[in-house]
Amino acid sequence: MKVMQQFRNLTVLSLALTCGAAAPIMAIENNVAVKPPVAKKVPKADTLHGDTRVDNYYWLREKSSPEVIDFLNAENAYTDSVMKPTEPLQEALYQEMVARIKETDLSVPTKNGEYWYYTRTEQGKQYQINCRKKGSLEAKEEVILDQNELAKGQKYLGLGAFTVSDDGNLLAYSTDITGFREYTLHVKNLQTGETLSDSVPKVISITWAADNKTLFYTTIDAAKRPYRLYRHSLGTTQNELVYEEKDELYTIGAYRTKDKKYIFCTSQSSDTTEDRYIAADQPQAAWKIVLPREKGHEYSTDSWGGQFFLTTNDQAKNFRVVSAPIADPVRKNWKEFIPHNPNVLIQGVDFFAGHAVVSEYENGLPKLRILDMKTNKSHRIEFPDPAYSLSAASQPEFNTTSCRFSYQSLVRPSSVFEYDMNTHERKLLKQTDVLGGFKPEAYESQRLFATAKDGAKVPVSVVYKKGLKLDGKNPLLLYAYGSYGISMPDSFSSSRLSLLDRGFVYAIAHIRGGKEMGEIWHDQGKLMNKKNTFTDFIACGEMLIEKKFTSKEKLVIEGGSAGGLLMGAVTNMRPDLFKVVVSHVPFVDVMNTMLDASLPLTVGEYLEWGNPNEKDAYFYMKSYCPYTNIEAKNYPIILVKTSLNDSQVMYWEPAKYVAKLRATKTDNNLLMLKINMAAGHGGSSGRYDALKETAFDYAFMLTQLGVVK
Repeated sequence: MKVMQQFRNLTVLSLALTCGAAAPIMAIENNVAVKPPVAKKVPKADTLHGDTRVDNYYWLREKSSPEVIDFLNAENAYTDSVMKPTEPLQEALYQEMVARIKETDLSVPTKNGEYWYYTRTEQGKQYQINCRKKGSLEAKEEVILDQNELAKGQKYLGLGAFTVSDDGNLLAYSTDITGFREYTLHVKNLQTGETLSDSVPKVISITWAADNKTLFYTTIDAAKRPYRLYRHSLGTTQNELVYEEKDELYTIGAYRTKDKKYIFCTSQSSDTTEDRYIAADQPQAAWKIVLPREKGHEYSTDSWGGQFFLTTNDQAKNFRVVSAPIADPVRKNWKEFIPHNPNVLIQGVDFFAGHAVVSEYENGLPKLRILDMKTNKSHRIEFPDPAYSLSAASQPEFNTTSCRFSYQSLVRPSSVFEYDMNTHERKLLKQTDVLGGFKPEAYESQRLFATAKDGAKVPVSVVYKKGLKLDGKNPLLLYAYGSYGISMPDSFSSSRLSLLDRGFVYAIAHIRGGKEMGEIWHDQGKLMNKKNTFTDFIACGEMLIEKKFTSKEKLVIEGGSAGGLLMGAVTNMRPDLFKVVVSHVPFVDVMNTMLDASLPLTVGEYLEWGNPNEKDAYFYMKSYCPYTNIEAKNYPIILVKTSLNDSQVMYWEPAKYVAKLRATKTDNNLLMLKINMAAGHGGSSGRYDALKETAFDYAFMLTQLGVVK
């Protein structure tokens, strides 16, 4: 009888999920209908620029209120009840994903000083174990930090900074145990295993001086802005303030050059930079400025051969590289090293004893250029796939003729190569194992272009199982981000195979707001051009439908954070175009957040979104803000996910968005909110927990489209 009743419940809910219902969807739990929670309305009016906005759900900001927590728990209870019948599918997906990964594994060892450093994972353990071996890889292993031990008794663990002193005796690292992006500095004696008393809260970047006893670190203010640089001498209570960045548009960070000669403190806004420096072997020295800040001038500084090398946008929209004497690095003393190319974005330069590795972007794809420091001759490393992800791998050794890079594509797992910069020979050091018989040749990837509203050509990367018939009947998951100049990598995912093997097409829209097509691509997708980001995404969806990759009835879209803003905006603009929307930690309450200068990120992001205290920016922002523009009309099926301890997009944004949407929309399509009550912006920190979250998302998508295999 019990089994039969469960079957009936599953059947009723499945019909509601896939076919719609005459009333708001209810879950069946122990024969009792579980209705979606309805948030009370407490109007709060705000007037600016002669315009009055009314927020009925402002009260959800009170995190300490039992009523708010009860409401969030009610949302979770509803979501859990709706998804209850999918638990067997979630478990099947989770087991598929786990079966593809090599649970006990090693990273590629990296040499730094006398030691080889690496991480390893063990079956059943959520976190990495940091290890090293002295002299050679045949030496005895030394565990320097077991993150699983640190995580005991905690619901969350995030590892921030991780840096070893020059003599290899001390480890400085930072941890966050809430997900709220508040890291605490710890120092461990690697000779004795003792954790020292030198502990500092709210630390971001950390770097060692050459004396093996002086640490420089940055701390955050109440709005999570890194704004102070301190000098700390181990074994003392001395924490000397070196520099405070008072301009709220700027954040600071500390780093040390690869040749280990200098320590830098960078002050930067999204369009202006100012670097300070000292010699690493003179930690008590007075700090000097490389170039004073000038509005719009972005630069980064490195040292090589007794000179500074600046990657600068001075007279170079996509950046150029110049050398300058350390004693007087002003413009009149610059010498051109890498000239500006309007078609190539220089993202960064990694200097070695005899070479420089230049990270570039051209025509939407990442490139690596190797430059000989003696001859100034250069060449690029070529790659086979039409769409791929590429980055210079971390390599602290300066005196070497070999560099490393990480390469992957939509059909090829992540691979680490060693490249001889003199002979041009490459050697595969490790390719991530994908178990279960995975074969890259069983899948096909393409690179397409959609035509935007204004005629711009927007790259779209696509992958699917080879042999799939492109007849417009395939389910398709379209992902995008499109903000802050962040370019979306065409990376591999073994978890994604669970969708591809069930007939899904997966696509990434490289929309404006990123930098795939250079700095202009970012400029055309921010501030008063922000709507290009949304119309680009819509154009990509329409192109994929036109080319018969999918249809409106089979199109799923997904994005997170600023990509969640994208989800909200395009869903308001074209709700007819998408069947299912999955929105992670979405930045959907743009107006209220950007008018609250006390929140993390707000002031510093005026240069990305605009300052709504200015009239034109206010009304432009209001015209696309997802929360503001919810209307009484039909919307797609929507899953919104957030975390209670998110410090980047506060939990109340998605909570308010769902509450207003549920009260306003005219359809009966499923709308769910899932809140992780013990995590931050990135969701669960453990690798197995993260896979379970992905399995949940996939089960939701598959169920909504009726693709349950």
